[in-house]
Amino acid sequence: MSFNEKFDQHGAWRRGFALRLKLLAEWMKDHDLLDAAVEERLHRLESQVRSDKVMVAFVAEFSRGKSELINAIFFAGYGRRIMPASAGRTTMCPTELGYDADVPPCLRLLPIETRLKSQALMEWRMVPEKWTRVDLDVNDPAQLARALEKVAEVRHVTQEEARLLGFWNDSTPEDNPLVGADGLIEVPKWRHALINIAHPLLKQGLVILDTPGLNAIGAEPELTVSLIPQAHAVVFILAADTGVTKSDLSIWREHLITEGDASDARLVVLNKIDTMWDALSTPEQVQAQIDRQRATSAEILGLPESQVIPVSAQKGLLAKVTGDKALLQASRLPALELALGQGVMGQRQKILRTAVAGGIGELRIEAGRAMHIRRRDLAEQMIELRGLRGKNISVIKHMRTRIEQEQGEFDTSGAKIHAVRSVHLKLLREMFTLLSTPTLKAELAELTATLKKSGIKLGVKKAYGQTFSRLREGLQKCQILSGEIQSMLSASFRQLNAEFSFSLQAPKEPELVRYVNDLELIQRSHLQYLGVSNILKLSQAEFSERLVRALATRLRVVYESALGEVELWNKSAASQLDAQLRERRRNFGRRLEAIERIQQAASGLDERIAEIEDQENVLNELDTKLKELTEHLMGGPATHPKEEEPAPVVAMEQAAMSQAA
Repeated sequence: MSFNEKFDQHGAWRRGFALRLKLLAEWMKDHDLLDAAVEERLHRLESQVRSDKVMVAFVAEFSRGKSELINAIFFAGYGRRIMPASAGRTTMCPTELGYDADVPPCLRLLPIETRLKSQALMEWRMVPEKWTRVDLDVNDPAQLARALEKVAEVRHVTQEEARLLGFWNDSTPEDNPLVGADGLIEVPKWRHALINIAHPLLKQGLVILDTPGLNAIGAEPELTVSLIPQAHAVVFILAADTGVTKSDLSIWREHLITEGDASDARLVVLNKIDTMWDALSTPEQVQAQIDRQRATSAEILGLPESQVIPVSAQKGLLAKVTGDKALLQASRLPALELALGQGVMGQRQKILRTAVAGGIGELRIEAGRAMHIRRRDLAEQMIELRGLRGKNISVIKHMRTRIEQEQGEFDTSGAKIHAVRSVHLKLLREMFTLLSTPTLKAELAELTATLKKSGIKLGVKKAYGQTFSRLREGLQKCQILSGEIQSMLSASFRQLNAEFSFSLQAPKEPELVRYVNDLELIQRSHLQYLGVSNILKLSQAEFSERLVRALATRLRVVYESALGEVELWNKSAASQLDAQLRERRRNFGRRLEAIERIQQAASGLDERIAEIEDQENVLNELDTKLKELTEHLMGGPATHPKEEEPAPVVAMEQAAMSQAA
């Protein structure tokens, strides 16, 4: 199965899952099982599945056929090249291809001059008026291709301008671009490009990151510190005729592989094998050459040979456009698509399904708890009512007085419940402070100051290590606090359960250790910029500033995610208490109503007992239906509904819902 087919299947599963999740929410709302925590959990799960992105980054030195490979894998259906892929330099700026339904088809380009400003690249995304926008006609492949040629545009600037923009460094002359006869230097016209088109794969959540060569990668730290490390797969392209060159190895070591990285998320493409198709050599001799180059490249890069895939992107594109099956097999493009499909998509599906299965399991526990409360209240009422059989009016009147007394005592117990919430919120506020943006900014202050110093920054590695030590300590302190809150909640809930016959249970404590692991990954991916090889780059104030801004942006995402998990944990505990208070008040009302009906008519007792028996049966049906619906969601895709067949899916699910109602 090709990458495109695997991605189609993944997209169909995501849409079907999101639909069933939405219908589950409606069903739970109709049956009053949707408290604040359950609703929040459902919303997060639906958002996670609907907005799940799979980013594949294509990285290479100039002229390795990277854009041609993107055309061959993703855009052959247009019958022509879409990404510019002519000889020589093509993609001059990092280019993201994705889909946002709220934005019309367009190409947005961020001028290179924004490098002179202090804002991080992520911040510029929030300022649309600073981007040059070109509308795209997705039904006109020629117009689309012409518009996208803009990502290859260049400017010619003076040496001083090139230095300020980060493309010239007097200390490393071997990395500097050539100076033209007019004394000017060629640099990219654009800093970043965003392409928004409704391509079927992009609509399903695929994001393609097309990166420029070594010089541009090194000058944009945010690209290598944030975007590439967050990609679910990196496809590194080499030329089959040259193998691993010095500049290829430099990109690989400095930007793609760091200690502790999962190398299985890296695929190496040995492109342009058609240059080795020699009419004077036998097919066996050509194959032997390709095998030797593959083995050598794998050894140099420290990868198993299975992750080095020889292809011809140009012949693969031609074969797809002309429908030449023999040429397509000779290009070996299907082998690469298979590796992407099984590796990237297989891993992504596994991670996403594990995450949503965990969320659905917790959701079922929360909803099941609400039904347990109702079932227990009904059982208490049944015992109470059966005890009234054959009793006189005075006994029934005494029962009413006792219920009213219980209700009064319960209403005055609010102070205890308020005290529990007060202590809980006090400890939570400390956690919220530790995970706040001002705290993160304060922790980064020393490193920021060190990086902003002029000249050689000898103490930067020490400041960097100390900063991450403090960040880890902060998250570990949060984990300790969460443990204290969990213990306090468990004890308080046990006390409330004993006093008021509640069935409160402290929700699962947030696992902040995974955010500590995220810090470790960020630290490793960033550490390479502080070594001896980059000491001269770090002496440039503008490079150092871009580096710390990129770091702050990525760390902010980690802290916001951790904060979101703590907030959900808090909401889950609070909503449990609210739900049980609400159910208890309803229970008092139902008990008093039953006594009143019994007092008014002799047949009222039997009628009420029959009603409770009916309600118990309904609860059992709801419980069965909840398990059935959630097991279907937790079980993963037994089948993969097609996008073009939404009506039967909707009809099937709605029929199932109506049967339970």
